[in-house]
Amino acid sequence: MSSQRSGRAATASPCRVTVCRGCCCGDASKIPGVDHAGQIPRLRAALDGAAPVRASECLDVCDQANVVVVQPSAAGRAAGGRPVWLGLVNDDDALADIAAWIRAGGPGLAEPPGVLDLYAIKVSRRVREGLES
Repeated sequence: MSSQRSGRAATASPCRVTVCRGCCCGDASKIPGVDHAGQIPRLRAALDGAAPVRASECLDVCDQANVVVVQPSAAGRAAGGRPVWLGLVNDDDALADIAAWIRAGGPGLAEPPGVLDLYAIKVSRRVREGLES
């Protein structure tokens, strides 16, 4: 019975994706040559319902625009997964790698493609807690 319950919890609480769309992220004058308006719909399509994607106001790591945060599913968090912050996500290949990782389980359940190590960023506790609250 507990495995059924944990399966429902994982389905009920999938990974969540937050895409910064504040002062610098999503701004063609700051980051030219990127289809900012199409980035979120393309990520949603690549995820094919595996995780909700939301836009956020400024996440306060402007030097890393465009920023994407992947929060683990309930099962991923139970397995030790923590939110992963990715910066400089400015091309469709990065979006595809992020989506593939999330579809495979995301933080705590699946290893990210190695190339995502290049996008991983560290943020201050103040910034992290601002997103999680």
